[in-house]
Amino acid sequence: MYENLVQHTPKINEQLARYGVKFGIYKNGKFNERLFPFDAIPRVIDAEAWAPLEKGLAQRVDALNAYLRDIYGEKQIVKDGIVPAEFAFASAGYMPEVEGIMPSKGIYSHISGIDLVEGKDNEWYVLEDNLRIPSGASYPAVARRLCRRCDAETFREEPIRDNRNYGTLLRAVMDNVNLGGINVVLTPGRYNAAYFEHTWLAEQAGCVLAEPNELFVENEVLYYRGTGVNQRVGAVYRRLSDEYLDPLCFLPESLIGVPNIMSAYRAGNVAIVNAPGNGAADDKGIYYFVPKMVQYYLNEEPILKNAPTYLPVYPDDMAYVQDHADTLVIKEVSEAGGYGVVFGSNLSPEDLELFKRRIREEPRNYIAQEVIDFISLPTYIGGEIVPRKADLRAFVLSGDTTVVWPSGLTRYAREADSSIVNSSQGGGFKDTWVLYQ
Repeated sequence: MYENLVQHTPKINEQLARYGVKFGIYKNGKFNERLFPFDAIPRVIDAEAWAPLEKGLAQRVDALNAYLRDIYGEKQIVKDGIVPAEFAFASAGYMPEVEGIMPSKGIYSHISGIDLVEGKDNEWYVLEDNLRIPSGASYPAVARRLCRRCDAETFREEPIRDNRNYGTLLRAVMDNVNLGGINVVLTPGRYNAAYFEHTWLAEQAGCVLAEPNELFVENEVLYYRGTGVNQRVGAVYRRLSDEYLDPLCFLPESLIGVPNIMSAYRAGNVAIVNAPGNGAADDKGIYYFVPKMVQYYLNEEPILKNAPTYLPVYPDDMAYVQDHADTLVIKEVSEAGGYGVVFGSNLSPEDLELFKRRIREEPRNYIAQEVIDFISLPTYIGGEIVPRKADLRAFVLSGDTTVVWPSGLTRYAREADSSIVNSSQGGGFKDTWVLYQ
């Protein structure tokens, strides 16, 4: 199925480099930009396997959006004791500044990136919900285009669902919530880790790509400084974190925000995609409660499973974590990108005891999960095909309806026996083929 593509791997990576398909990391005061290694052997998901996965992803995102409407509104799920107040409101992602603001059409997470792994038991497990500014859709889309150029025959013969519609889906989402004016992709600039993607998204969705100094607010309306007349902005897909979005509302030292954009948002004059405050629902501690949200808001049984998770704030879970820390993966709830993840089996006895003490001292800051024995995928590295652990970031777009993009970003570990696949931790990526049959 993919034999010809393997032969073209060097050529495809060469073209990816030429197109500037890179991933930047800003760390320790330095910006390092590197190629995002691509493996031409795709992850393949047949139609039978995709159908429940697609349904489960849409269900999960619908529940998360319902939770965000509730937690910044009536807070009924807390009043009913489903999510404890200390989890809902102590989350680092919870933002009192957006209390009572209902976004356009009631949608908070317009673009959701749901990270999953496929267990060796043939079950899919959700590891993380990314509802703030999930990145990565551009990489499989661009790689697919280059693969098609190198080996058009494979894509004519195989029943692969087309993934060239991501820009169309994004445009529909933005048009759906647009409050009058142009659509803008707001980028912090070329030194952002995902700047390549920002430019690609703007082009594919037919939006204006703008840096913060090209936007301004006047009389609670957001405008884009064009070369001629200033243009009103009706929807802005912001690709910078909440805390940097508006220096007059959040961090006053932010140089990449747009002053008063929150006043325009609060007045109902511009839609912000994704909505500020979404971190209240993708906190790693809140993750534990998502299956309960599906039952509470949708009155349905969850289709997708969480990894078995323990919250040390609960006495029974604390006892289990303390007794089994050497077999668990422990995560700091405020970290992302593969940081703050510790496998107990990799720690020395002394370090393990130190970590257990930290958990006892700050139980809300940690979750612990059973290690999922997830599948490896064939991967072309160093001239041979070898197994490597891989996850999947699926992209779910919420507009008039909730749609799952029939593709996704498959990330793989470049090192043998490693389960860390994040691009920020040195991982590579694959295309994801969803088949018609």
